Amino acid sequence: MPPHGPRNTEAGLRKVAQQLEAAFLSEMLKHAGLGDTPEAFGGGAGEDQFSSLLRNIQADRIASRGGIGLAESIFNSLRERTHD
Repeated sequence: MPPHGPRNTEAGLRKVAQQLEAAFLSEMLKHAGLGDTPEAFGGGAGEDQFSSLLRNIQADRIASRGGIGLAESIFNSLRERTHD
């Protein structure tokens, strides 16, 4: 039986599930080219870091508004595991 704690409450499980979905969405946005700068500008490492922060914020917002349904699936799976 899993230990009880803040991560094993329903709110904690939902938060973890939403964070996982946001991480997944951030990677998908990265591979889709969101935040890539045209070669003509070439902002360097600072611009790369800023674009990753922007991508993460956008992914968090997408996930917090329902996302693509991945968080709900993860939440249901985690909840089933903690109730067994």
